[in-house]
Amino acid sequence: MESVPTIKIHIEKYMRENDLKLQHFSDITGINVGTLSAILKGSRPMSMNQLNQITLAMGLEKGYFYESYGVESFIESTPHWRRLEPYLYECAELGKLDSIQQVIIHVTDDRSYIEELFGVAESLYGKGMNEAALILYRCVADCEKYQHSERLALCQYRIFLLQKTLSKFDNLKAAIKFEPYIDKLNEELQLDAIKDVANLYATIHVWDRVLDLAEKLEQRVEFQLNFRSGKRKTKPRVSFYPIFSYRAYANLLKATVAERRKQYKKALKYTDVYEDIMNGIENPTEEERELIERFKGWAEGNRYLYTLLLGDFNILDDYLSYLNANPKEILTAFVYIVKAANQCSYDIDRALDKFKTHINNIKSRKLCKGNIQRGDIES
Repeated sequence: MESVPTIKIHIEKYMRENDLKLQHFSDITGINVGTLSAILKGSRPMSMNQLNQITLAMGLEKGYFYESYGVESFIESTPHWRRLEPYLYECAELGKLDSIQQVIIHVTDDRSYIEELFGVAESLYGKGMNEAALILYRCVADCEKYQHSERLALCQYRIFLLQKTLSKFDNLKAAIKFEPYIDKLNEELQLDAIKDVANLYATIHVWDRVLDLAEKLEQRVEFQLNFRSGKRKTKPRVSFYPIFSYRAYANLLKATVAERRKQYKKALKYTDVYEDIMNGIENPTEEERELIERFKGWAEGNRYLYTLLLGDFNILDDYLSYLNANPKEILTAFVYIVKAANQCSYDIDRALDKFKTHINNIKSRKLCKGNIQRGDIES
């Protein structure tokens, strides 16, 4: 089997071909000549910063030697976190996922790095480097010694969020696999997890599970609100949204399930509940005001929709005015308007003509995805 040239061999070849002495190459790279000499002799390991300086001096693109560096520094040699951590970040930034995967498989033989790898995964996740983060989360989850740990549960939550596909079957498997870990998460973070799993079940129309999770979400919110009652706020919020908003969201989910089951009066009742919850917030912050307005908008649109589905077309003109002010909802709304008209043998040609151009434009641009709407529940 032919041996692969090491980084050291590449450097020495470059220096020979360009007739460069060590001092000259030191000047070009900006690396101390003694340090450079020790690196080439193999008596001193090369840092990521030094590797990047050398690569640039040789006129090569950043990351050219990353695969070789990973093999030489972490597979053929004993890994050191001081070099491994920046390597993972640099590979993530350049999208060198295969290099990360190759190194991580060997590094996790030593489980002492699990905590550090989890920290890097969280950092990458926070920066939106999701593919690299997913590799690390899977690695940590596979190597986690304590199956009831919060860290394992959080890894599984991140994996659940990051590996959603267009396949309903795959998403269903992901939800089923993740659900047992929800109760092991931080109690506030459980609210987000329940909401996210409920949203996934809604997209694949598993309405029984959506309803179960909506009720579970409401119960967890009540616990959190009671627990916080009378206590000083000494810790930063863990949940993505203010706690009370999850109670409103739980009732929005219930309203959606009721509508899907053609229980329109029940859907209206839940709509009143989540609107009342939001209206009951005193001295709201800017974030809370934005949420209140969002829920009020959903309540208004959904109330028109459910009333229409009950056969009351007296509100159609008001609904059309609402849609005119909220064009993102037009296409979805008209699916239900046509459905209601067919059920009640009601002539809606005037309404269709009014929005014909807009509907055709939306179809041509394929802008069919909105925020929380009927049939498309997102947070």
